[in-house]
This record gives sequence, structure tokens and C-alpha cells, in this order.
Amino acid sequence: MKFKLTSIAALTAGLVIAAASQASAIKTDGDSVYRPTGKGFGELVPPSHVHSEEASRNAKPGGGGRGNGINYNGGPVMLGTTNVYYIWYGDWSSYSSAQTILPDLITGLSDSPIYNINTSYYDGSNQHVSNSVQLAGQVYDSGSYGNSLDDAAVESVVANAINNLGLGTDINAVYFVLTAPDVQETSGFGTQYCGWHYKGTINGQTIKYSFVGNPVTQAPSGCGVNNPSPNNDGGADAMASIIYHELSEAVTDPELNAWYDRRGYENADKCAWDFGSTYTTGNGATANVSLGGRDWLLQQNWVNDFGGLCALSY
Repeated sequence: MKFKLTSIAALTAGLVIAAASQASAIKTDGDSVYRPTGKGFGELVPPSHVHSEEASRNAKPGGGGRGNGINYNGGPVMLGTTNVYYIWYGDWSSYSSAQTILPDLITGLSDSPIYNINTSYYDGSNQHVSNSVQLAGQVYDSGSYGNSLDDAAVESVVANAINNLGLGTDINAVYFVLTAPDVQETSGFGTQYCGWHYKGTINGQTIKYSFVGNPVTQAPSGCGVNNPSPNNDGGADAMASIIYHELSEAVTDPELNAWYDRRGYENADKCAWDFGSTYTTGNGATANVSLGGRDWLLQQNWVNDFGGLCALSY
């Protein structure tokens, strides 16, 4: 998830600046190949691994998904109904509306045209991601690891929620660590990313999880806090867009070895901060999709069909 300008009016200029910066930093010609980090930017594949990785990719069905601007690299995708768990971390007492808004997002996404974009992705056996997601549980952690978390601490928060707060071990799930405005993620929240996803080994199982921070006080101009916002909570509405982005990447590239392009961009990275057609809500906010009786402003996602495109439905 890349840093952005919050103003919709300034969005186009911001994307031009970001694109120029990325073009100078990322070279994809010749043998330069990148793989995803889960944070919206790729890392360089060592030259000795380039040809073996490309050979593996090209051996997959459909030439590794070539032709739609994104490649299949051999790893698993998440099949069937994906369970989502929310871990509300930090002091949420002054931001209680988020605890109603963000659960409604997951309910609204299931069987929706926008989430259906993820069904255009499949594994090596041609099994496709499903248009089914559910909120399977929520727990509260007031700050067991303090209010300054590094990446390793985020995984520890997940492990604590699984082992001590009752969520249990679920390998077909994405655990979201949702941090309150008083919590900082020290590896670059608000400057290098607004959220990220990753996987770790917990209780001997591969667990997929994501960090999404509330940017209302720490990164309002960088992570999409707009006022008015569709649900009258700028922080929660910004988080909703980031959650959808990270969830889409987690189900199509859960172990960072399935679907991404030569830059190391996953599906939602290819459309980061591109909102498509928008409309004005009754409270004067900008939105682009209606789900579950609410309006939302969600980033588009990359359709792995029709030659590839950013869209709000499939």
C-alpha cells in the first residue's frame, strides 16, 4: 500500500508524482525481476534466481497468466469462503463508530461485484478464488505489546489473539490487526505504506495476517482521510479502502508467491489509489460503491481478464 494524497482533486497529480518516482526506482527490462513484499512495492529477485523463477512461472497453466498484465508464479490462492478476523488493538474508546462500520464492510463485500474481481485469479489446478468472505470473529487487545509496534510485534499480536483471546488457529483466514490512532507501526506507517499483509508460522500452521492502521491522527494526508467521508468517520472510511486492498491481495497471493507482475506488484497494487467513477453521497462525501446499505470509497482492483484492467466490478 503506497503513500497517497488525501484530496480527490489532488489525486491525479499525486499519482503522476508517484508513478515518476516508481519508474526511476524500478527497472523491469532485461533480467530485472521483482517479487512482492506485501507492502505495495517489490524487492529485487537475486540474478541467480531469475531464470529458475521465470521457468517455473511459464510452466503453469496459461503460460503463468501472461496477457493480462499480471503473472501466476506457482503459489497457492485462498479457496472457498475466506474467514476474516478483526483484532482491535489499542485504545478505540473515542472511535467507536469504526467498530460498526468496518464489520459491515466484510458483510457487504461477500458476493458483491467488486469482490468478484478476485475470482479471476486461480491456482495451478485452475481452482478460482471464490466470491465469499465472512467476518468470523473479533477481539479487543488494549495494547499487550505497547503502542509502538514493529513488524514482528504485529505477528505477536496475532499469535496472542489466537492463543489467548479465543480466535483459534484458522488457515483459511486473514487476521487483521486494526490499530487505533494512538498506535504507531514503526517500519513506515504513513510514509511507506498504509497497510500490509504477510504470512507467518503460528502453532505450526501458515497464518495469513494484515496490519491496517487508523491514519486519522498520524497520516491523514497520506492514507486517504477525507472529511466528509461516506460514513462520517474519516479514519474508518480510510481503513475500509485499505482493508479491501489488503484482503484482495491476501486471497490471491497469500504467501507472496502466486499472483504479481514483474515489478512485484500484486493485484490491488496495480490500482492503488485509483478510485474510478465516483458519486456524491447525501452528506457531501465522495464514494464509488454501495455495499450492505452503506456507501464506500474503495480503491479499484486489477481484473485478471480482458487483457487486464482496474475496475470496481467483474
